[in-house]
Order: sequence, then structure tokens, then C-alpha cells
Amino acid sequence: MYRYDEFDHAFVAERVSQFRDQVGRRLAGELEEDAFKPLRLMNGVYLQLHAYMLRVAIPYGTLSSKQMRMLAHVARTYDRGYGHFTTRQNIQYNWPSLKDTPDILADLATVEMHAIQTSGNCIRNVTADHFAGVAADEVADPRPYAEILRQWSSVHPEFSFLPRKFKIAVTGAERDRAAIQVHDIGLHLKKDENGRLGFTVYVGGGQGRTPMIAKKIRDFLPEEDLLSYTTAIMRVYNLHGRRDNKYKARIKILVHETGAEELARQVEVEFAELQHTELKLPEADIQAITAYFAPPELPLRGEGWANLAAWKKADPEFANWVNQNVKPHKHPDYGMVTISLKPIGGIPGDASDAQMDLVADIAQEYAFDEIRVTHEQNLVLPQVALADLEAVYRGLASVGLVTANSGLITDIIACPGLDYCALANARSIPVAQEISRRFGSQERQQEIGELKIKISGCINACGHHHVGHIGLLGVEKKGEELYQITLGGSGDEHTSIGEIIGRGFEPDKVTDAIEKIVDTYLGLREGPSEIFLDAYRRVGAQPFKDALYGESPAKAA
Repeated sequence: MYRYDEFDHAFVAERVSQFRDQVGRRLAGELEEDAFKPLRLMNGVYLQLHAYMLRVAIPYGTLSSKQMRMLAHVARTYDRGYGHFTTRQNIQYNWPSLKDTPDILADLATVEMHAIQTSGNCIRNVTADHFAGVAADEVADPRPYAEILRQWSSVHPEFSFLPRKFKIAVTGAERDRAAIQVHDIGLHLKKDENGRLGFTVYVGGGQGRTPMIAKKIRDFLPEEDLLSYTTAIMRVYNLHGRRDNKYKARIKILVHETGAEELARQVEVEFAELQHTELKLPEADIQAITAYFAPPELPLRGEGWANLAAWKKADPEFANWVNQNVKPHKHPDYGMVTISLKPIGGIPGDASDAQMDLVADIAQEYAFDEIRVTHEQNLVLPQVALADLEAVYRGLASVGLVTANSGLITDIIACPGLDYCALANARSIPVAQEISRRFGSQERQQEIGELKIKISGCINACGHHHVGHIGLLGVEKKGEELYQITLGGSGDEHTSIGEIIGRGFEPDKVTDAIEKIVDTYLGLREGPSEIFLDAYRRVGAQPFKDALYGESPAKAA
């Protein structure tokens, strides 16, 4: 993974020192909140409903064991013993004292971490496929390009005060695990007919109050043109993006109002002027960054297959965990292990300091010192020998991290909601917990199969409800919480925005509504292999509306 150079160390240290002075002046009353707010946001410090919140960047979701131990240290020393992993592959601390935030940032800097550009109208954390570099279906590892974009965008003088926040995602596989089509810029790494690496470029995706699927504006962009073409997009957005209305300031609105064809034309004009500048990526620079992500040498561990079969036969719970949470690695003797942060009845995305320390220990001993954070709020050990899976499982079990539900109905994405967030209209966490308990039986989850539930406590859609197979949006009506249900959303290579199917449900009726939806699906699917999303796309919304609200007027007549 990437390591800081001298400039990185000096830059982060200078920023910490600067923020320490700003916090000191705020606590002394020399800075009013209105003046302090933009300064703290530049350093990832939000003011939430009950306390300050610190969001720490985890570039493209990749961590070392040393970095994970530091995250555990921060949780233990400065917070309430846990952290919350987010849908942007970052981590949030919900209870730090303002006076401690400079010390937290100083501690993070010792392991090459920071909170810069985790807020504000700038280019946020660049995200990537959590199986990057190890997935069998991958064309190339997207993380070197995410790192190139991170370095280019960090405190970029031209793009530090954009019309609105800006999000970029990169994937290198045909199966999109990075949700690139609901990002401001989505980059799909692929090869052309001559074997050259490049990108299909999507622009103008996003969720929030106006969900939109990104438009493809380039079929193939050679890799050496990545920065010049991205700069061209950013310049068009910076020039024409609206600044008079924050609800219409994202690039998706510009694409919608301008038209994808015209926006692509404007980008090409800018790109033509930039093609032969210093933004052209030399092959040597690409190779230098790529070298940081070179995979470890994976020794042959053929004995793993026989041992694994015996262990699975002896322990059904271990077998369930392997079958659900371990995916094939490009090396036949290894697997990609998803560590679910969704215990039955638990808070999605939370991990305690003890759990983080244990994951760090396991990664160091069994996973070549590497951990990933997924945009679905779980962790991944990207390369574990099959022969070591039983030991990894026993270690994770000691801290309650072997829930076998990756991709199943209890693997719920949920934002912090009204329990923490000042913007929220409704709670997300209790709803997620109740749904998880209702469907917690392993047998029932396996019967239902792949089904993604995503919950947001407000229209900002931090819980990605628009692209949930079942999405829940918390709203406020006459002082009461209400939950809108959407069906048919997806954030993969066949991205779709979920359809609102009818009036909302009170908190105590939401789980019953989900159960009716699930039972309806089980009754109409064409065999166990037809997952919920495919069944919904085949039959449409009407059977589910009928189940929830009674017969449609046409049928009743």
C-alpha cells in the first residue's frame, strides 16, 4: 500500500499544528463558531446532534495492521471505545472532545493517516472495489489510480472550493463492487482491443434528494490521460456548476440540465487544451505508484483444501461462515474473507477497540498485514490461505466477528440517523436492529438468499437507500417518524434507482412490511436461484404493492 514521502509527512504535520492553534483559539473564545466552522470541516470535524464527530480518511479503503491498531487506540483513548465505518470507506468517531481533536490527528499522523478532505466542497475520499488486487474477475488493480487521484486532488488550489462536494470511485472488474454509477465521476478500468489499459468514464451519478445514474461520456480513456481528463471534467463543473442553490449544486444537476452529450463536448474542448501538459501521466510514474500495491508472494498451501473440508464437516457454523463470507481469490489456495460488522441485532458498521485490535493481529499473522473497508460497512481480509481459515475464524469468534451474513438480508447498510446526526429526520439504527433480529435465523437468511437492505435517516441518503434492493428512507410527518419503502434499487454494474411503492410506515410497522415483501418474493420467485432483485425486475412492483396495501383498484374492481 502507499507510504508517505517527506512532503506528505511535512504537509500533514503542518496541518495538525495549524489546527491545534485554531482549536486553541476557539476554546479561548477568540474564534466564533461561524469563523471556526469552515476550519474544523477542513479537518474532518463535524458538529453532530449531541457532540463533535471526527471523520478519518481511509483512502480507497486500504489499511495496515498498524493503522488499524491506531484506530483502536483513538476509540479507546479519546472516544467511547468504538468507531463507525462508513459507506465512503472511512471511519467516524462520534464522541471526541474538541480539545482532543488535535491530539487525535497528531496520533493518526504517526501512522500516515489524516482527516483532510473528509468534508467540505472538495474532492472527498476516492473509493475503490474492496476486493481490488485479489479478485479473479479483475482486469487490473484500481488502487494505484485511486492513489494518483488522491495525490492530485489533495488541497488542489483550483478544486478546493467547488460548488458542492465531489466523489470519485474506481473499479477494475466487470462486477462493479464500488457503485461507480452513483458517483460524480465513476471510472471503470478496462483494456481496449490492443491490450492497453484505460477507463470508461461516467459522470453525474449521485443519490440524495435527486438520485441520478451517471452518464457514460467516454468509452475508453487511455490511462496516461487520467489526470488531464479528470481536470477537464472538474473545470467544466467548477465553471458552470450552480452556487446559488446547494440542492442543485452537484454535477449530476449540471449533467441533467446541460445534457450528457453537450457536457461531454465541453469536457473534450478542455481536454484538448490539457492533453500535452504536465498532467500527462508518464509510464514511469504509473509504474512507481503501482509498485506500492504489488501483491505479496503467496506460497502454495495445497493442504488447505483437505483441511477445510474436514473442518466444515466437523463444524456447521464454521461451514456457514466459509460459504457466506469467504469468496474465491485469484490464487486457488487463498480466499477473500469478509468480516461482517452486522451482528444480529447490532449497530451496522460499528467496531469496538478490542475488535479492531484483534482484526489487526489476525491481519498481521494471516493476511499479509492488509485490511480493507467496504462501502457496505464491513471489513475484508483480502488474502487468507484456505489452510488458515479455521484459525482466523476462531480468532474472530473470540470478539464476536463471525456473523455469516455477507450479502444477506441482515447485512444492512444504515446511516447513524437521528441518534447522532443533526440533519436526520428519523432513526436508522433501531430499525436496522429490529429487522436484523426478525430475520436473524441462519436458515431463514439462506432461504431468502441475496437481498440488500439500505436505510437512510434523511434525504441526504448516507445509507444509500436509493440503491438498496429494499430501501428505507426516514422522513418526518407532523412531528412523527415515517419510513418510505423503495424497491428494485441496485449499485452494481446494472445500476438502478429504487421505486417508491406507496405511503410510508410507522416505526413499529416497518419490519412487518419488510416481512410481507420478503414473503411475497418467496412466493413468486422462479426457484431458489432467482434472487430478490431479479424477481422484482421480472414481475414489477404491483405484487408487492398488493401485499402491503391490499388489492390495486383495477383488481378490486
